Amino acid sequence: MDAPYNILSLIIAWALLMLSTTSTTRSCRGAWFGSLAVDDSFVSWDDLMVSSNKRNGLQAGEGGGGRVIVVSRDGSGDSRTVQEAVDMVPDGNNERVKILVSPGVYREKVTIPITKPYISLIGEAGSARTTVISWHSRASDRDTDGQAVGTFYSASFAVESDYFCANGITFECNILGSQDTLFDHSGRHYFFDCYIQGSIDFIFGDARSLYQVSQKKFRPSRYLVIYTSRSRSQMFADRKFSYGFCVSCREISDIMISKQNCRLHAVASTYGAIAASQRDSPSDDSGFSFLSCRITGSGMNYLGRAWGRYARVVYSYCEMDGIIIPEGWSDWGDPSRARTAWFGEYNCRGKGADSRRRVPWARSLSYDEARPFLDRNFIDGEQWLNL
Repeated sequence: MDAPYNILSLIIAWALLMLSTTSTTRSCRGAWFGSLAVDDSFVSWDDLMVSSNKRNGLQAGEGGGGRVIVVSRDGSGDSRTVQEAVDMVPDGNNERVKILVSPGVYREKVTIPITKPYISLIGEAGSARTTVISWHSRASDRDTDGQAVGTFYSASFAVESDYFCANGITFECNILGSQDTLFDHSGRHYFFDCYIQGSIDFIFGDARSLYQVSQKKFRPSRYLVIYTSRSRSQMFADRKFSYGFCVSCREISDIMISKQNCRLHAVASTYGAIAASQRDSPSDDSGFSFLSCRITGSGMNYLGRAWGRYARVVYSYCEMDGIIIPEGWSDWGDPSRARTAWFGEYNCRGKGADSRRRVPWARSLSYDEARPFLDRNFIDGEQWLNL
């Protein structure tokens, strides 16, 4: 099945993020980015920007480049809340709609449903840190039937629609801890020059994802941040937290998240873990590849934990500060997973990369072993990335 692809170009500070997309049977014909031609089935860089004349007062629907809906808390725009602006987009929408959010703190839980594709959420230039969508959902919150909503439905900002993109917005969650920041749930993802912060399993899921630093500069010159503000004191706290959720709620699909300054930053008070792969079958092609990433922060952290029995995580050419537990990897308290998990390192450097005390079942990879994880072929990038 051919799947639609999203570019999620975000500035997110002090935040948790939910990003998702769903599959359709639409045929993908190819995409070009930057100054090149863009197929209308894809997201372009232009979809992340609003022209200066529209920023200066044009109402929704005026001017070229798609409809613009202005959100302003003082009532000077088309909507006072982000969710109200989303609700103004018709179901079955088939053209780009740009929601321009004026600076301010918008305390609301936002959902972009599957019926409203082609939405861009855009903050004013230079105002990312003062344009904030803030909420406080937790997995332990109760629904109308009195049941805990769980991790999957606790995201503060939820995107289910296709061809969504965002730029210049801070997504903030008011939480007690920073466990499980980014739910990299399923599908194929490209995290390009990002900053991701958390404490316990702050990248988790069953996706096939490449986290990479670029050697080139792309426009617009922004960076992605997925960030939580506090850490828990105990290492493996129960799952009463908010999180960022990435990828399909229903079927396998593809997301590209791209910007600058890729770093994995741990904020553990004592102990933590960076990645928790949920891969649970040898036939499952999921796993996380961290390529040329910088690992910084506090506490002592595992590089990865075997959430699934066949968890797969690889770090290549990464620079690791001295915040990595010498053993490096955890079997999730189940020694049998040490026989099936696939955890590896290749040509990493820094104090945290010292492999002399790694668990005996961790892999120090040769080039041939690491090669499948060293470029976009790991995520079938030739099928949906053209950068």
